[in-house]
Amino acid sequence: MAHIRVCVGLLALLATTASAPAVAQPIEYAIKASYLYKFAPFVQWPPTAFASPTAPLTICIVGPDPFGKMLDDAVRGQRVNGHPIEIRRIEAVHPGIACNILFAGSEAGNEMLRAMAHEPVLTVTDRSHGGTGGMIQFVTIGGRVRFAVNQAAAEQGGLAISSKLLGLAVSVTR
Repeated sequence: MAHIRVCVGLLALLATTASAPAVAQPIEYAIKASYLYKFAPFVQWPPTAFASPTAPLTICIVGPDPFGKMLDDAVRGQRVNGHPIEIRRIEAVHPGIACNILFAGSEAGNEMLRAMAHEPVLTVTDRSHGGTGGMIQFVTIGGRVRFAVNQAAAEQGGLAISSKLLGLAVSVTR
């Protein structure tokens, strides 16, 4: 049932962004903040990714934080498969870092992502602001926020992305 609510939420988010003729900066990042945690129910992490069934699902922002309070507000009180959501802002990444989702929105984060290639961490970048190489990449098409998925990169990290999420992506690289 929770998957259905999240799927409906993602579809509603896509519909909202599809009807907006242009995306202003604050709205763009509010949409991306919402996407970040809504991706989680559609990702299967290996059992070792969480210390316990109730351990937090940790979203890490590396480098400059484009979301600020918007991300904290979006996840407040939310849970994903029994995991409360925790936000961490970090300066650098390394193998074994305690993150389940890692957002690297700038070019500086691209090199750091290479260190995470074999880690069970969903990496998300922002192609419209110089980010590349993530398992999921935000893209702006016609003023609308969308996303592309690199399924091969996710599999390399030991993650499985649901066909439902893949079906919503503008492109899927295998």
